[in-house]
Amino acid sequence: MQQLHAHWRMDYIEAPRYPSEMKRPFTELPQLADDKAALIIYRSSLSYIILNRYPYNPGHLLCVPFREVVDIEQLNKEERADLMEAIVFGKQVLTQAMKPDAFNIGFNLGKASGGSIEHLHAHIVPRWNGDNNFMPVLGQTRILPQSLEATWVRLSEVVKKLTTPQQ
Repeated sequence: MQQLHAHWRMDYIEAPRYPSEMKRPFTELPQLADDKAALIIYRSSLSYIILNRYPYNPGHLLCVPFREVVDIEQLNKEERADLMEAIVFGKQVLTQAMKPDAFNIGFNLGKASGGSIEHLHAHIVPRWNGDNNFMPVLGQTRILPQSLEATWVRLSEVVKKLTTPQQ
């Protein structure tokens, strides 16, 4: 039997999950005083961007409206526009920070679609040529080469660069 060693995965395995008392993480996480602990990389007036704690790929982002709704039809025009701007901004951040070859961007609307948290959110998943191998298919395991905390730092540096006015 061959052995697969992924020593760097321990940081991810031991990373804190949502506190068990957190019943509505998408409304409770923005209220924490620490965006790094919450994994929030950016806030606009009506929405925010957060790293997915259970990512498909490194840099997997979620764009979430502050107001709790379950469907895009429940957002008003300003919230829809703000959320779309957050999605575009998140893609720009990932492009600069991680240089992916492509993206998957979309919404899971309703439980049957795979929506695990009943609060509207958009996924931005960076993709690289050859990023999918046998591990997710046969081993039911995803290999993430970077911890969430290291990804947060990397993306936050790009957010700061993109949102700081040039002199």
